[in-house]
Amino acid sequence: MKKHLLMLAIASTCFVAGQASALTQDEYKVAKEKIEADYKVAKAQCDTLKDNAKDVCDKEAKGRENVAKAELEQQYKPSPAHARNVAEEKVKANYEVAKEKCDDLKSDAKSACEKQAKADEAKGKADIKAMKM
Repeated sequence: MKKHLLMLAIASTCFVAGQASALTQDEYKVAKEKIEADYKVAKAQCDTLKDNAKDVCDKEAKGRENVAKAELEQQYKPSPAHARNVAEEKVKANYEVAKEKCDDLKSDAKSACEKQAKADEAKGKADIKAMKM
């Protein structure tokens, strides 16, 4: 099963990477399947980890999936709303991963880490609001 998913991912990467214009519906479906397959592979790799490392890995995998889906939508049907969604998903993914990494820390370091993650998220959201779309 994993080998099949990996082969599908490689084949669709080559197929999608060669496309510079908007995607056809079939290309969109293949790319979406590739994103889902990539997520399943990443999730399986995370399952080999323990404790907070597993949690961080899970957040990274889910974040990559969500960003890839948003980018795919932007590529399939380009619009200011989809471009904004891509930026929002990137900010959200970065925040979720940063927040999860803070769990490894203790006391003041954890608090400072969480504050920094929140500040980075606020800056990202402010940058998105400032975007002219």
